[in-house]
Amino acid sequence: MNALLEHEENSIHNTNNWFHKYQDYLGEFVYGGIDGAVTTFAVVSGAVGAGLDKKIIIILGFANLLADGFAMSVGAYLSSKSVKDNYNKHKAVEYWEVDHLPESERKEVEDIYRNKGFTGNLLQKVVDTITADKDRWVDVMMKDELKMSEETKSPFMMGFVTYISFISIGIIPLIIYVWDYIGTFPGNLFVWTSIFTSIAFIFIGFLKTYVTQTSKLKGILETLILGILAAMVSYFVGDILEGIISA
Repeated sequence: MNALLEHEENSIHNTNNWFHKYQDYLGEFVYGGIDGAVTTFAVVSGAVGAGLDKKIIIILGFANLLADGFAMSVGAYLSSKSVKDNYNKHKAVEYWEVDHLPESERKEVEDIYRNKGFTGNLLQKVVDTITADKDRWVDVMMKDELKMSEETKSPFMMGFVTYISFISIGIIPLIIYVWDYIGTFPGNLFVWTSIFTSIAFIFIGFLKTYVTQTSKLKGILETLILGILAAMVSYFVGDILEGIISA
């Protein structure tokens, strides 16, 4: 019985660890999904406004989906990697200064904590405690002197999650057109595409509220309105350009 309970506790613990690990990348999933849905829906809307053939819409949609998704994921990866590299570069400098300029670095720690209100013997005890451990010393300098915090998320995972989200949410505006190409869709393609995409915006807007810590209604409406505006602009631009070119 005890072994069974222990097994259940371990399973719950492992599940929680898995959830918290990937919860850290919810922001990348949300913003990748928003960008994927908005840009792909904008391409479809512009193509419909221009009166392009359904095959052209599918080609343009998938070209945008794959190329923009890859570009966005690479951007997320490089941005995160740059932040990590910059942090590690400054951290290496701080280690060198602690090794070669200990008195100067100790004085900086003392000044930092004096400015926080520590004085007298308490100040000296705090400084002694911090400078007794090199790693702790460097961490204090990174946070309190340079105002830098370490990025714990993997740059690769940030790029990967962004790409997966961009593709999985961004493909929704194309589903109806692919369906109609393979068989025959019994309805107005653009109307149903708009409905499906609106549902995607509502879903991703709901998830966004967990990242931004805003009200669910506000998060959903912001994302939905953003998508509608992007689609309207693309549709009317496509319609206007089609009229100019055809004149």
